[in-house]
Amino acid sequence: MRFLLFTLFCLLAGTAHAAPAKAYMSIIIDDLGQSSERDSRTLALPGPVTMAIMPDTPHATDFARQAHKAGRTVILHMPMDPATGPYAWHPGLPIEELARRLDAALLKVPFAAGINNHMGSRMTAQRDAMAWLMGNLQGRELFFVDSRTSAATVAAAEAQAIGLAHVSRDVFLDDVRTTEAIAGQLRQGIELARKQGSVVLIGHPYPQTLEVLEREMPGLKRQGIELIELRQMIAERSNQAMSAHGRNGRYSNR
Repeated sequence: MRFLLFTLFCLLAGTAHAAPAKAYMSIIIDDLGQSSERDSRTLALPGPVTMAIMPDTPHATDFARQAHKAGRTVILHMPMDPATGPYAWHPGLPIEELARRLDAALLKVPFAAGINNHMGSRMTAQRDAMAWLMGNLQGRELFFVDSRTSAATVAAAEAQAIGLAHVSRDVFLDDVRTTEAIAGQLRQGIELARKQGSVVLIGHPYPQTLEVLEREMPGLKRQGIELIELRQMIAERSNQAMSAHGRNGRYSNR
């Protein structure tokens, strides 16, 4: 009897610490709009990959329309300091200028359902600007993705503070631009999805990244990973911070 009770206890304890029953993954590809060849190859990836398009690129508007027509989620990949260019946000710019640049960038990327930051390690640490941005996006009914290019970011915390639909990036795929390293980052993403129930990956249209995704994405389902569209991920996470980004669902930089 004692043995049976001990066995039952072990089984129950194992169940309590088991990985989530479902593991969800969303993939965002940044820096699109620069190359028609890479844009088309990204668009052909199997599954609901989100297309993050830079406004100051030669194919931004045409590719946004093409991606939208293909049923993919389009987001504006908004340049932020230390990024440069006519649309980039920098600390010290007045709100009126930030608003003008955001309006202009959104005009260049039609059908954008939301935005994420391009670079932005300095800008996303500016609380007043991020608070204004989240309020503006809420008025436009757009969501926000914090690319988390810096641990000092307050962007997601400000989104959470007003209940703006948002998610934060968990894993960068291609900081090291080799197929071996990128495959390793994808495996890390799979493990994290199994551990916490979901994972948001960001990559770039590098040939190495696209090669790995073309090869590995068709087999994700066999590994218990369900690829979902970014809006579904936002609903799945319900504006909660993952454990690496905060505590008890709240962002640590609040």
